[in-house]
Amino acid sequence: MSIELRDIEIFLTLAEELHFGRTAERLHVTPSRVSNAIKKQERRIGAPLFERTSRTVRLTPAGEQLSQALRPAYRQILAGIEEVSASVRGSGGMLTLGTMGPQSWMIRDIVARFQTRHPTVRLVHSELNPVDPLTPLRSGEIDVAHVWLPVHEPGITVGPVTHTSPIVLIMAATHPYADRESVCLEDYGELTFLAHRSPVPSSMEEVFQPFHTPSGRRIARGPKVANWDDQLKVVSSGQAVAAAVAEAARFYPWPNLAYLPVRDAAPCRWAFAWRTDNHNPLTRALAETATEE
Repeated sequence: MSIELRDIEIFLTLAEELHFGRTAERLHVTPSRVSNAIKKQERRIGAPLFERTSRTVRLTPAGEQLSQALRPAYRQILAGIEEVSASVRGSGGMLTLGTMGPQSWMIRDIVARFQTRHPTVRLVHSELNPVDPLTPLRSGEIDVAHVWLPVHEPGITVGPVTHTSPIVLIMAATHPYADRESVCLEDYGELTFLAHRSPVPSSMEEVFQPFHTPSGRRIARGPKVANWDDQLKVVSSGQAVAAAVAEAARFYPWPNLAYLPVRDAAPCRWAFAWRTDNHNPLTRALAETATEE
């Protein structure tokens, strides 16, 4: 089990303040966030780190030992981050970020924090094709891609999850299922889905369009599409259905389309990804911004 840098910061701050409320206020988090971080670290260590009563909080011997071990290393990590950050801020630079439609809006707070921290960096936005999301990254056309998970491709590094999105099924407003309140994954066996002209990895495709239902029935594929607009046009014509994230219903409210929640589909997870051999510190700086509250 790994411990995030933020959790270490919470532990060290609580070791100084010895008060959950003051620690939460100082770090701009909730008291429950502080409590959960400490519990997670105590499970990892296997011993209490703090003695808590209704009036006082104090370090246990294990907590004192951990504090002395972590504090110098934590300061060194912060110094290293600040050194690179200062270098980046001073030298400016450019970062090309690829996103898909409304997902650029979903990560607007992350991008805003990054630009505030790196005001001299030129952030260039590029639209990614959801039918072929990884090619611009592999070719070096963009530095960072904001994509849905999982991504298990060699040579690509994935950052922390930025957010999750519910799955919906898109179909023509005249489709026999269109008046339903929702559908389930087993219903997919009665439907025909779009097929892709481009090489979407099967592990990514299955997030939206599995190849079999939970009971093992084959899910049919129909017309091939090359981009998002093609998907909407083919679906609205009634030739096939497609799955997407729930944000699509808000940003693409075509009058001849229906969006139905898929009640048993796992939420789609989103993250930044970049080529492992891309050593531009801005790529990791953007990904790290996603973990900040």
